[in-house]
Amino acid sequence: MLRFAPLAVAPLLLFAAGVAYAKAPADAQLLKRGRAIAQQNCGRCHAVSASGESANPKSPPFRYLARKYPLNNLEEALAEGIVVGHEGVEMPQFRLSAAQIEALLAYLNSIQR
Repeated sequence: MLRFAPLAVAPLLLFAAGVAYAKAPADAQLLKRGRAIAQQNCGRCHAVSASGESANPKSPPFRYLARKYPLNNLEEALAEGIVVGHEGVEMPQFRLSAAQIEALLAYLNSIQR
C-alpha cells in the first residue's frame, strides 16, 4: 500500500505547483512595459509610480487607483478607450492593444497600496 503513496501524492504536488505558478509575480519586462505605457499615456497628470504626487492634484496617484476603481474592471474600459475627466481637466483619449492592457494592469497591480 505504501508503494502507491507517491502516485496519490503526485496530483497534489502538480496542483500546488500550478497554484504557485498562478501566483508568481509578473515578470520584470512586463512590468517595465506597463510602467512605460502608464508614463506615456497618463504621466502628465497622474503619479504613475509607487511614490510621488500627481502633477494634477485632481488626478489620483496610480498606487491608490484600486481604492476607487476595481482594477479588474479596467481591462474592458482600456480596450474600448477610457473617456474620463477630473473636475474640469479633460483626459486624453487612447486605446490599448490586448498586450498593452496586460502589461499596464500587471504594473498597476504591482504598485497598489
